[in-house]
Amino acid sequence: MSTENLPQSPEQQLRKPRVAVVFGGRSSEHGISVVTAGAVLRAIDRTKYDVLPIGITADGRWALTADEPDRMAITDRRTPNVEELAESDEGGVVLSVDPGSREVVYTEPGSVPKVLGEVDVVFPMLHGPYGEDGTLQGLLELSGVPYVGSGVLASAVGQDKEYMKRVFVSFGLPVGPYEVIRPREWANDPAAARKKIVDFAGEHGWPLFIKPARGGSSMGITKVDGLAGLDDAIAEAQRHDPKILVESLLRGREIECGVLEFEDGPRASVPAEIPPVTAHDFYDFEAKYIDSAAGLVPAPLTDEQTAEVQRLAVAAFDAASCEGLVRADFFLTEDGEFVINEINTMPGFTPISMYPRMWQESGVAYTELVDRLIQAALTRSTGLR
Repeated sequence: MSTENLPQSPEQQLRKPRVAVVFGGRSSEHGISVVTAGAVLRAIDRTKYDVLPIGITADGRWALTADEPDRMAITDRRTPNVEELAESDEGGVVLSVDPGSREVVYTEPGSVPKVLGEVDVVFPMLHGPYGEDGTLQGLLELSGVPYVGSGVLASAVGQDKEYMKRVFVSFGLPVGPYEVIRPREWANDPAAARKKIVDFAGEHGWPLFIKPARGGSSMGITKVDGLAGLDDAIAEAQRHDPKILVESLLRGREIECGVLEFEDGPRASVPAEIPPVTAHDFYDFEAKYIDSAAGLVPAPLTDEQTAEVQRLAVAAFDAASCEGLVRADFFLTEDGEFVINEINTMPGFTPISMYPRMWQESGVAYTELVDRLIQAALTRSTGLR
């Protein structure tokens, strides 16, 4: 049931829209989610919106948190967490699953539940499983609360790199070689699974990248140059996800492009390039967030190359049925062809993140970008659309 036609009380008509910024979560990307939310909280126009920060702890408790973005930054190479920001060690936030009500209730042991009022839109700043993968989006659909970003299907496809690639292939988009090792394959016959990877390397060559199939922020990824480091790489990937993706090395330039949904449909930003990271083996979590490796915005491409990567980014957005925003990551190979590596349906939104930087260069400032995403979500109904 959609809530878009529910009658509004005079109080609802007069008050500012309330935005619940939800962040943290149970995935290994908890910390960077908090950092991302801090940047968004700082950018939201408080003259237009009321804001309700809700953090999800690493064990899954929904907590009221301090609205203090300055405490949500990387400090001394350490990411923050929700537990440090929560106003109570035991209190919890509950969102009604009644689509006729958007009320948020706060409960603490031994106290009467407190109604915090209605939420008009959720800005989900979660990264990784249990948030970016369609799980939170499904809860919000049941609750009838509009939210920023893609729906259940696109969020799930965007999180699972295997099925993302399968969708892209079905739409004729260029994808690099990959192999998948499912949990039961490794558990039941690790020798056969290992041989599957070695055979893949025999066809496509070393090095290989071993990564969690449903991870992000470049966490849990290992570059392996031969059989000796393979088992350790698999163990590291499985700390984040029991399903493993194996990819061959694509030699070329790393190019990114942002997609933003406007009133007339999705548009692509100017692309960016991630130059070779000399202090790191590849563009990993440390390079992205701790050492702030700088990307080139706009990317030094020809007009034809720029137009092509923008076309492919929008095509990937449409292929996965995305909404709101996407960052699409590509390789420009040595033979001049673009290969899509992945999309992120909720890309990093920190001040150094590439998605906001690309749109800044495209004429959409950070605060305008946040506002546009909130406004688009407010006008979009839940349910089938």
